[in-house]
Amino acid sequence: MRRSNFRDDWVKARKAAGVTAELHFHDLRHTSNTLASTAGANTRELTTRMGHSISRATLITQHMTSARDRAIADRLKVMIRKSG
Repeated sequence: MRRSNFRDDWVKARKAAGVTAELHFHDLRHTSNTLASTAGANTRELTTRMGHSISRATLITQHMTSARDRAIADRLKVMIRKSG
């Protein structure tokens, strides 16, 4: 499949799925990487899954989620209470 042909198919697929926002196919990689990270995958595992050769590229496609941020804050709170 050529890149020029793929875009037309991708736009049709987005419309068929009811996605009205501009969503690039590559955005799915970011979503996948973020979800895998939330599921507990470490950087090495994410790098391998994404097919990257260096972890820096992986970190670019890994985003923080509010749920994960809350979980980290909750764990820190427990740690502080145990030590104090």
